[in-house]
Amino acid sequence: MKVRLPNFDFSSIRPHWAPVHEFAQSYNAFSTVPAHIEPFLVKVMMRVKDALGESHPKLRESIEIFNKQEVQHCKQHVAFNKMLYKSGYEGMQALEKPYKEDYQRFLDTKSLRFNVAYCEGFEAMGSSAGQVFFEELDEYLEGADQEAVDLWKWHLAEEFEHREVCFQAYKALYGNGLFAWLYRVWAFGYAVKHIGSHTARVAAYLTDKDREGMTEEQRLASIERQKLLKAKIAKASKKRLVKVLSPFYNPAKMIPSPGMAELLARFS
Repeated sequence: MKVRLPNFDFSSIRPHWAPVHEFAQSYNAFSTVPAHIEPFLVKVMMRVKDALGESHPKLRESIEIFNKQEVQHCKQHVAFNKMLYKSGYEGMQALEKPYKEDYQRFLDTKSLRFNVAYCEGFEAMGSSAGQVFFEELDEYLEGADQEAVDLWKWHLAEEFEHREVCFQAYKALYGNGLFAWLYRVWAFGYAVKHIGSHTARVAAYLTDKDREGMTEEQRLASIERQKLLKAKIAKASKKRLVKVLSPFYNPAKMIPSPGMAELLARFS
């Protein structure tokens, strides 16, 4: 694990940065997540460090790097999202507000166990999303704007790189027993539903806005493309995420996708 400081330039990028616009908009919707969840992750993991005290020095060191990576993810996606707002999708911000407020509510009212387990749920989603992006989506990335592709590949490769930090934090604080496993699985389901509901709302806004100027034929074609895209990503994600439910799940055993190491080396 290491901290990387990419210098992306989104000044000339377009919202429809991939030939299949529904694909671009689905990831544009997901770009709102790191803008708000990453600060939450950092705050939770700072609380974890306090709870660990002076124990687990290697984990504490990993948390430091993890937090610095997440700060960079937030910074880059905030800049990317500003491009989307300026391109006519400013309505995204109203949808982001309650989502952002949820994380402050979690910090104010939820237990550390809940917050760490939720973070681990998100990180499990992130490592799976990285594998899907690197291994399953070449047909959608062909002809796409390289700056946008690099943003997502860098981010998701780092998500995979630090995939076990929240898992190890949860295990260090709450152990490996039956209740610890059941709670982790429940929180994973909670995170999937919470984040998925938010991104679905933003994606619906983006695609609906695109379809305002379409003919009926174009609109139906767009709906069909989106349906095929959702089915492909759901199938590719499901076969990976189902492993998270196992009491023997250990993200450290996951194998990096081809191309991840080379991509991260480019940004090092």
